[in-house]
Amino acid sequence: MTKVTLTINDKTETCEIENRTLLVQLLREHLQLTGTHVGCDTTQCGACTVHVDGKAVKSCTVLAVSLDGRSVKTIEGMADGETLHPVQQAFYENHGLQCGFCTPGIVMAAADMIERHDGQLDERIVREELDGNLCRCTGYQNIVKAILAASEKHRSADPQSGLLETSDV
Repeated sequence: MTKVTLTINDKTETCEIENRTLLVQLLREHLQLTGTHVGCDTTQCGACTVHVDGKAVKSCTVLAVSLDGRSVKTIEGMADGETLHPVQQAFYENHGLQCGFCTPGIVMAAADMIERHDGQLDERIVREELDGNLCRCTGYQNIVKAILAASEKHRSADPQSGLLETSDV
């Protein structure tokens, strides 16, 4: 067993785990953060997407011990209390989900995408970057619409408002 310390959703967590424990297993089985879903175990579906040090990562193929000392944000850490993160709000307003299984991973990927492109997205970019996130219920139209709406809010936000600060995505 190996001791690993991570900052998960702004809270320091120390766990003793086997060296072979995947990040998604640590989150779901050890910390009961079950919003991160397991869909394929091969990084194909994106349901397990989280942020590691502010960047989107598929947690089903990352060993948790390799992240000792790093920061992880899951879907549970996106909202600020009762206030949804702007990407979550855009999904709600634009009907960007159906069954919801893929939604946490897509929201995490979308927040990263918006941040990396500083909100300068168009439909082509969004669809290309969603290539690693599968949704079996929709035709992606409302997902794309939601991401574009969130990116528009990001572009028009006052930089002082902290709409999508790096520490939040």
